[in-house]
Amino acid sequence: MIRLSQVHKSYGRFEAVKRLDLVIPAGELFGFLGPNGAGKTTTLRMIAGILAPTGGTIEIGGIDIASDPIGAKSRLGYIPDRPFVYDKLTGAEFLRFTAALFGQDGPEVETRIDELLELFELRRWKNELTESYSHGMRQKLIISSAFVHRPEVVVVDEPMVGLDPRSARVLRTLFRRFVERGGTILMSTHTLEIVEGWCDRIGIIREGELAACGTMEELRQEAASEGAGLEDLFLRLTGEHSEPDLDAVLG
Repeated sequence: MIRLSQVHKSYGRFEAVKRLDLVIPAGELFGFLGPNGAGKTTTLRMIAGILAPTGGTIEIGGIDIASDPIGAKSRLGYIPDRPFVYDKLTGAEFLRFTAALFGQDGPEVETRIDELLELFELRRWKNELTESYSHGMRQKLIISSAFVHRPEVVVVDEPMVGLDPRSARVLRTLFRRFVERGGTILMSTHTLEIVEGWCDRIGIIREGELAACGTMEELRQEAASEGAGLEDLFLRLTGEHSEPDLDAVLG
């Protein structure tokens, strides 16, 4: 479970996120959308404990991340929008290192590492330095690192970058199985087809505020657009449905 209560983040006079209230229960895959600069990544980084909110409270699995950051973060896996790995570690060493950050090691972790590498077809590169990995391989390793310690909550920022179709399908199945077993996933992406096809509920943030939240049917009702797809709903609910003057741009 993820719970945000009156969470806001300011940089001087600029409010990146404005008093955000949001609850994502266990067993739900939640899609988080918004235009560029709307506050999506700032929100995700606050939930992951990378940024401290200016105010409000964030709970991960019922634990306040401010009062017990280690306890909250131990329940969370984070997949950032840019796959950073340590080039001088092998794939297995990187996953071992990540598990150790959560106090986990030994035979069970080794089995888990092999399972994750096999799942994403990285087993043959297990003992190769990650500096030799392609962008897609690094992305799959980062995804594996988010699951290696068996978290309760996973926060994902643009998970599909660099993934081939087979890996994308594996990831979708992994996410669905994870939430079916009681996990919680918060996923942000600009690929609206993925959100529409994968997510149980969707939240749309605009200028730091939650503009809409609900199932596809609830969003259609809010936008008074029966039968509309997510792209049309997104543009309507963010006030960006007007067409640009392309003729003027192209001359």
